[in-house]
Amino acid sequence: MADSRSGARRACAVLLSKDFVSSRKGQLLLGEVASSFISFVCFCASTAAVFVTAPLLAFLTALFLLFAYSTKFNERFKGFQWPLMDFLRCVSASIVFFIISIMAVSRYPDGSSKAAGVFGFIATIVFALDFYFIFNELADFIKGGGTNEEPQNAEDGDLDTDSD
Repeated sequence: MADSRSGARRACAVLLSKDFVSSRKGQLLLGEVASSFISFVCFCASTAAVFVTAPLLAFLTALFLLFAYSTKFNERFKGFQWPLMDFLRCVSASIVFFIISIMAVSRYPDGSSKAAGVFGFIATIVFALDFYFIFNELADFIKGGGTNEEPQNAEDGDLDTDSD
């Protein structure tokens, strides 16, 4: 019995980091996962089922990024532009959720379509908040306020002057 409990604790520790989930980014990703999943379920039950793909893709990508950021999987791939990919994902998801939510609320009369539209609007707000915060972080990084590293060119220039 003790082995099964410790195994479950280790599995939870691998899946989600408590520090990340309590951070602002973790909370936003949890909100994206939840609102996308609820919107997906509502679209599946509605007559507006043609819009089911967008919430499913948003749910899967948000779930992947929640896992990647929580387990620090993203730090293993330095050449991949994680903040830019996350920014583009949030911008496109918020635009798509806004459009399909308007379509679901205005064109389909059943209650589950209306609920899918409402949860789609909630997802739009959560994704928009996320891309707003990502944009601010990227802008600070580009301005140079968020870097603590020295530029690589300065180190290379020092090495070239000593090689005479």
